[in-house]
Order: sequence, then structure tokens, then C-alpha cells
Amino acid sequence: MKQSLDVWHARWQSPSFWLAVGLGSGLIKPAPGTWGSLFALMLGYLMITSGMPLELFLASIVIVSVMGTLVINRIEVISGVHDAPEIVIDEVAGMWVAMLPLYHLDIGYAPLLAAFMLFRLFDIAKPWPIGWLDKHVSGGFGVMVDDIVAGVFAVIGIEIFATILL
Repeated sequence: MKQSLDVWHARWQSPSFWLAVGLGSGLIKPAPGTWGSLFALMLGYLMITSGMPLELFLASIVIVSVMGTLVINRIEVISGVHDAPEIVIDEVAGMWVAMLPLYHLDIGYAPLLAAFMLFRLFDIAKPWPIGWLDKHVSGGFGVMVDDIVAGVFAVIGIEIFATILL
């Protein structure tokens, strides 16, 4: 079982903490990763349906990924805890990657649900190479990279389903 950030007593005052926990979505129990993914899905849906260009959405993924890596590195040094369950900024980046097909598919409920379900499936099951990355890459980048790859796997799944169904 993963260790919580409860050992970090000043966490509530840290902007790094609030960013890492997805503005509090990662504090919801049980299954904080699922709640963080749902938060990312809703935020990503708003970004896409508001007319955000694909290039800006991609830039947002890169920015969240870099910020997440730096914030998680800082939190790990302060708390001594690696990949605490309430840290969900990695789910935000991965979920947004999974949502990329929505830029060329109808943004109805089926593609949204597929992005969410496939991302969660790959994030939880951790097939190769996701599981390998999770176990062998350390620090903030290690926390982020397996979720980003889970997002890529979700994109592949969505594209396969879209090709078969369309």
C-alpha cells in the first residue's frame, strides 16, 4: 500500500500540494486516481468544447507534465514519500492525452466515456511498458510517465474502436 502525504504537516499551505492533488480531487476517497481522472476529464471537456485549439491543448499537456514532474520532485524531497495516492497531477496529464482523439471525433458521450474508461483501465492494469516504467523510473518523471503512456494506449484503443465503428 502506498504511503500518504499525511507525514507532511505543512502540506495544506503549499501551492505545490494543491497542484499535485488536482485542486483537491485527489483527496477524495476511495480511489483518488479515479477522482483525479474525472476532474481532468471535466476540465479537458471544457477546454475542448470552449474552442481551445489543438496546439494549445497539446501545450497544456506539456506544461502540466513538466510542472507535475517538478512539483512531485519537490514534494518527494519535502515528505520523503514517493508517488503518494493523493497525487493526481499525473492522471490529469494522462487523461488529457487520452482525450486527444476528441479533436477529430464527435465529442459525444461515447468518446468521452471511452477516453475515461480506457485511460483508467491502462493506468490501473499497467500492461507492459506502463508497469515497467512505473517500477523502474524514479522521481517526479517516473510518477508522470506511466500515466502519459497509459493515455497514449487509450488513444490507440479509441482510434481502433473509431476505425471499426465508423
